[in-house]
Amino acid sequence: MIVTSTRPGVLAARNATSAIPIVFAAVGDPVRAGLVSSLARPGGNITGLSIIETQLFGKRLELLKETSPKITRVAHFSDAASPGAVSEMQATASALGLQLQSLEVRSAKDFDGAFGISINQQRIVAFAAKNRLPAIYPYSESIYAGGLMFYGVSFSDLFRRTATYVDKILKGAKPADLPVEQPTKFEFVINLPTANQIGLTIPPNVLARADRVIK
Repeated sequence: MIVTSTRPGVLAARNATSAIPIVFAAVGDPVRAGLVSSLARPGGNITGLSIIETQLFGKRLELLKETSPKITRVAHFSDAASPGAVSEMQATASALGLQLQSLEVRSAKDFDGAFGISINQQRIVAFAAKNRLPAIYPYSESIYAGGLMFYGVSFSDLFRRTATYVDKILKGAKPADLPVEQPTKFEFVINLPTANQIGLTIPPNVLARADRVIK
């Protein structure tokens, strides 16, 4: 059996074998990526847990607007492989009265053009702090690098659930018959020192909804 947590990893494994079971832990929209026939009936030798990021972008925009009501423009780094996410964000942004600027980033080198001084996570966070920009991130690691807020799936929960697929397949189940499951646990984390650094007061109603507050 092959277990991987990235789309490139799944693609490499699929190109190597059509017989060995492949289980993925956190792949965005595997149907759009052509990895499975459908979420309910994957078919073939691949299954696992998927993150449909388009369902999370709207929530992140809402939290950002609630946290900083005066913002009027939002910049978003987008993966060209997920146009649906940009479309959903545009609709949500319009409903919230925000102007959305989506900047395409296909690889690390594209950050130079998309975001001036930034070429990695630490520099993105540093740029936001230096310019006193409220920001929300899709990965919790950004919080520990000094990011303001994180909202997204619990990857540790996804990885634990991946073990259940491994167990079922080792006991005889076929990947083709195991539906691709969605995240069931989400996290919202706020970094108060960063909020203080950029001169932002987090509204009490937003703080109350956080799963974790870094003080």
